[in-house]
Amino acid sequence: MSDDAFEGSVRKFLKQVGVTGHQELERAARASNTGGAPATRKARAVITLEGTDLQHVVEAEIVLPSPHG
Repeated sequence: MSDDAFEGSVRKFLKQVGVTGHQELERAARASNTGGAPATRKARAVITLEGTDLQHVVEAEIVLPSPHG
């Protein structure tokens, strides 16, 4: 595989992770914020690569949207 093809496939994967992850985080955050719940949630993403020992972890606090819109 050429370097260009490799870079393109990595970018395509990360774009898919970003778009679908964003949508799912928004959906789950809005559904979980029914009022008296905490104003933040801990989020964690783990990226692995089959056939390697890669386990890249990203963690952050997500500020929830107002339950009233």
